[in-house]
Amino acid sequence: MSRGATTVVRSLTMSPRLSSPTVAGNSAVIRAITGPETPVATWWIKSSPVFGARNASTMTLSEKEHKEEKVKDRKEEAVGGGGATAADDGGWKGKEVASYWGVPPSRVVKDDGSEWKWNCFRPWETYQADLSIDLKKHHVPKTFLDKFAYWTVKSLRLPTDIFFQRRYGCRAMMLETVAAVPGMVGGMLLHCKSLRRFEPSGGWIKTLLEEAENERMHLMTFMEVAKPKWYERGLVFAVQGIFFNAYFVAYLASPKLAHRITGYLEEEAIHSYTEFLKELDNGNIENVKAPAIAIDYWRLPADSTLRDVVMVVRADEAHHRDVNHFASDIHYQGLELKDSPAPIGYH
Repeated sequence: MSRGATTVVRSLTMSPRLSSPTVAGNSAVIRAITGPETPVATWWIKSSPVFGARNASTMTLSEKEHKEEKVKDRKEEAVGGGGATAADDGGWKGKEVASYWGVPPSRVVKDDGSEWKWNCFRPWETYQADLSIDLKKHHVPKTFLDKFAYWTVKSLRLPTDIFFQRRYGCRAMMLETVAAVPGMVGGMLLHCKSLRRFEPSGGWIKTLLEEAENERMHLMTFMEVAKPKWYERGLVFAVQGIFFNAYFVAYLASPKLAHRITGYLEEEAIHSYTEFLKELDNGNIENVKAPAIAIDYWRLPADSTLRDVVMVVRADEAHHRDVNHFASDIHYQGLELKDSPAPIGYH
């Protein structure tokens, strides 16, 4: 293996007696045995000068050539010595990082043997969305906190409608930057609470963090469909900063209020994606091919379209609606989330 300007090569030899460390030039050999005629693990540690004190763009041609020759020589010495290097079984690839800490680069393949190209999620994290979920379920606000949560969400919808109007691709992108916040905030606060009280969370930390990750994958998908303009990116910064801190304070003050707000946010998300589907069906928005990331994440057929993606995303939002209204109901009954098993993997 190698790190920076140091190359470490391991080889195996036979020796009848104990040998002490020897040093020659800029190489050191360390041998250790446990008995006569036993294999000896030998580590060759080769050090070389560290180049790059100046930026490569300012080097002269001769300096660059000298540096490239040195790098090539070190690679040949490592391979020629019969040792294991970070590039074994894969060649010297520029994108492959040699880890001093022994963390190997992961190589994941699909069921058909083709290479898995996504680093943001793995095949075992993919799933098929449940499209049979009831999309019309609604929690009727009865208490003061419920009504406060309901009208807070309704008031947030008005500026969104004015700003995005019928641009549902950009609207979905903005929606997901907000929808991914509650799960992360709730999971983080439950995590800290579990540590303070030395008690389990009932699986709710994992459930809420899974929700946040799922919402983030929605955003990664719609980023392939709608390219945000600079002022929309600026709006994301402002909205996320305000909403994160407001939701953080709300969750500290009243978890049942915070989860009820999220439940109503998800209901609005279902409504928005339903309108998105209407625009697709009416031909006002082009029903383009589904992004590759969506096909792999939701295990969609290869010929899926944007409409199929909106369908599975809407189903996800319906599941998040159920989970958060359920969490709020637990608190309304005078219990804590840990008192009721979390619906882990509820999609």
